[in-house]
Amino acid sequence: MGALALAIAHLTLPGTLYLVATPIGHLGDITLRALDVLRRADLVLAEDTRRTALLLRHYGIATPLRSLYAQNEEARLPEVLARLERGESLALVADAGTPLVSDPGARLVRAALEAGHAVVPVPGPSAVLAALVVSGLPADRFLFLGFPPRRGAARARWLRQAAQSPVPVVMFEAPGRVVELLEALVATAGSERFAVLARELTKLHEEVRRGPVAELAAQAREEPPRGEVVVVLAGAPEDPAPEVEITDAPAAVEDFARALLAAGRRPSEAARELARRLAWPRRAAYELVRRVHEKHANDDTT
Repeated sequence: MGALALAIAHLTLPGTLYLVATPIGHLGDITLRALDVLRRADLVLAEDTRRTALLLRHYGIATPLRSLYAQNEEARLPEVLARLERGESLALVADAGTPLVSDPGARLVRAALEAGHAVVPVPGPSAVLAALVVSGLPADRFLFLGFPPRRGAARARWLRQAAQSPVPVVMFEAPGRVVELLEALVATAGSERFAVLARELTKLHEEVRRGPVAELAAQAREEPPRGEVVVVLAGAPEDPAPEVEITDAPAAVEDFARALLAAGRRPSEAARELARRLAWPRRAAYELVRRVHEKHANDDTT
């Protein structure tokens, strides 16, 4: 890119909303373009103005700050849209990383686009990508699920989706609830599923733990993780059943059902797979899976 193109790229445009990625820890992980946009903008919209003020002060940036977080985003829209209409350039930042990724701002972006204003990304740090690429898992495809629901059917559906995903799953969790999440993943994905727990990425106490999810859960119980936490779960095997020919022999069928359950399938899902593979009636397959499931549960408690 030539000098003229660089100069044009660094200019902020009137009536534009910039989505600016900021460091997830190390203050040096900010782009020159991000600093330029923050410096030239008429206003910075921040999830937490106190945290963003530290970043701006570190780089000698005096742009005014205005809060925009989940609880006040809707109320802020008229003021923000009016500023864009007057031709001001605004920068939206999250507390850390890329805006809108498990952070507020989606309603603002949608409203700005519907009003005909330009919305421009200023890419940079991302805890999602940092954890994924350091995990050692394939990074060509992945699923990001954000924070898990706290309870009920929504949490159960979320966990099943994570356990059954054929590609790595990246998720966030508060440090005080990480043990609960890992134990739930043991129950849904199986104790041997490979996982990664990354905490305090890019910070002084950065740590990346890798291993079977049951092992990570045990470590987290003994040494509860502190700070920002990202969990990456390996994708489910394409076929969790043993690579053997399944016959009607009772022992072979029970082994097959046990393998499906151990891979995180629910009894109803295991029964459907068993019925499909053996051309059995669904009810007969479910009864066998139920017996295997109960036997397995009894074995675990003895």
